[in-house]
Amino acid sequence: MKDRVIGDDAQRPAAGRESADAGPGLGKQRPRLDVVVPVLNEEAGVEEFHACLAEVLRQLPWDCRVLYVDDGSSDRTSVIIGELPLGEVAVECLRLTRNFGHQAAITAGLDRADGAAVITMDGDGEHPPALIPKMVSLFESGMDVVLGVRRTEGKASGFKRLTRGAFYRLLGALSDTAVVPGAADFRLLSHRAVLALRSMPEYHRYLRGMVAWLGFSTAVLPYETGRRIAGHSKYSPRKMARLGLEAIFSFSLVPVYVGLVAGVLFLLMAGAEALWVAVVWMLGGRAGLVPGWSSLMFVSLFMGGVLILLISTVGVYVGLIYQEVKRRPVYVVMDSGSAKEEHDRP
Repeated sequence: MKDRVIGDDAQRPAAGRESADAGPGLGKQRPRLDVVVPVLNEEAGVEEFHACLAEVLRQLPWDCRVLYVDDGSSDRTSVIIGELPLGEVAVECLRLTRNFGHQAAITAGLDRADGAAVITMDGDGEHPPALIPKMVSLFESGMDVVLGVRRTEGKASGFKRLTRGAFYRLLGALSDTAVVPGAADFRLLSHRAVLALRSMPEYHRYLRGMVAWLGFSTAVLPYETGRRIAGHSKYSPRKMARLGLEAIFSFSLVPVYVGLVAGVLFLLMAGAEALWVAVVWMLGGRAGLVPGWSSLMFVSLFMGGVLILLISTVGVYVGLIYQEVKRRPVYVVMDSGSAKEEHDRP
């Protein structure tokens, strides 16, 4: 994967992307840009967010559509989206039957999108819409992937910053797939990158790793985390831990290899112990070989803990395989429609 780091002072390159590379919409007509926005209980801020987003999109020489994916909201989020004012920017709301998770919601939007380029971003204001023109410019210069990378963490807690940094270091050490530290789900994908992503049907999805694994030409675009418009983060510690574990187990077999190495080391230690006991016996030092109860208990408990850990690791992989072979859909759609259709629905 070829990465380019672009600063805030980047010059806007000349547009010249061939329609064959870009997919639908890049011909003699204006190209189409789809923006996928997963939302969950964002009734307090979705209207303000859309106003900021639409203002930026109207300035682009593209036909733009915003695909909101309501990931099982329990408030009036989908109703408010249906009442958004119609204008130059088309709006569509895709409602899922329940909360399938952030990665599944983004996947639902990507499966629906068919523009020459697709941008995924959160609808809480932390991903700044003002960065979209630079993303589009880099796409027009030939980039298939443009990654938004956090330069700051906004109002994230110290614990969240610490665990996030530790996670990226751990994932980088365990996996052969290089995920850019600080990369968010704020990215632009070309049409062919979206098609390649759709060909990866796994149930447990870590899109940051999946996009990196594809290996398309990539530009890295740093940004300052925006102000959250309203509400609070929907990523609880439990959800963050689940996403982190899925990322590690989806992109690395190192935990299994650690178990194998530990087993070999214990065999070598056992062999060394047996050799030492044999030498002591041959030299007549039997009195020093009286086993101690504490050492025996220590070895028993330590080995038991190692075995439980290794069996649990294997169990995690077996569980993931079990969920994959069931071939359940990543998400289920309740209904979809344009903003006008949502508004007219009784």
